[in-house]
Amino acid sequence: MKRTRKIKIILCSVILVTFFFAAFYNGLVVRKYIVHSDKLKTEECFRIVLLADLHNHIHGEDQTKLISLIQKQKPDMIALAGDIADDEASLKGTERLLEGLQGLTPTYYVTGNHEYWSNDVENIKNTIRKYDVTILEHNYEPMLVNNTSIIVGGVDDPEIIKYEKPGMDWRGEMETAFAPLQDHPNFKILLSHRPELIETYEESNFDLVLSGHAHGGQARIPFILNGLLAPNQGWFPKYAGGAYDLDTFTLIVSRGLSYNPRLPRIFNPPEVVVVDVAGGTP
Repeated sequence: MKRTRKIKIILCSVILVTFFFAAFYNGLVVRKYIVHSDKLKTEECFRIVLLADLHNHIHGEDQTKLISLIQKQKPDMIALAGDIADDEASLKGTERLLEGLQGLTPTYYVTGNHEYWSNDVENIKNTIRKYDVTILEHNYEPMLVNNTSIIVGGVDDPEIIKYEKPGMDWRGEMETAFAPLQDHPNFKILLSHRPELIETYEESNFDLVLSGHAHGGQARIPFILNGLLAPNQGWFPKYAGGAYDLDTFTLIVSRGLSYNPRLPRIFNPPEVVVVDVAGGTP
């Protein structure tokens, strides 16, 4: 009896330790998604690494852990979907990351709300430009990747209205900027920090939207709850993190790269998102 009781105690202890380790693990993970499109030929494909909500957090000495993990994915394009910088922390984490990635592959960036909250957004943008990153501000660019012609567009965060352009018709300017793409046959990607602006994206005629902002809903319960609370979505956010196949496009939301020990993430480790875009149907 004593031996049986001891075994049960040991097993329960192991289960509890494993549970808490998994729940509060804050090391980097890689999350992979595949998006199929008949706008690409069957043999065509390319890889995007999506990074969001770094908030200048540093993973390893001078971002070595994060840079190494990204390099291992061998991306054809890197998408920085906002809040790569922060309104409180220094730019060191952002600069070390971009310095390590410089020259690896074409890299595109859009602002998040925290860049505007810093009241230093132009300095942040100029710093990012130094590392050969293309900043998208309600505009788009053609890109040739693995002999496949695509379109990459991006929008400034809506906080631009409060901090830089009072009275700006954010949605209207987006419609005007991307109107020439209405019947464009190429695969089109949009970088926009906010996943909750789903109705706007539905009208934008993009095939893939890459976002962040939700931080994975902060706390998750695998297979049960995908997010507890997210900015601008509130409790039990619909678009907390993951891939969402909608009527006319796919939305992929990064759970972000930052970690704050004062507000721990639960079953929600910082992530590097890998998106493989391939021709044909699943």
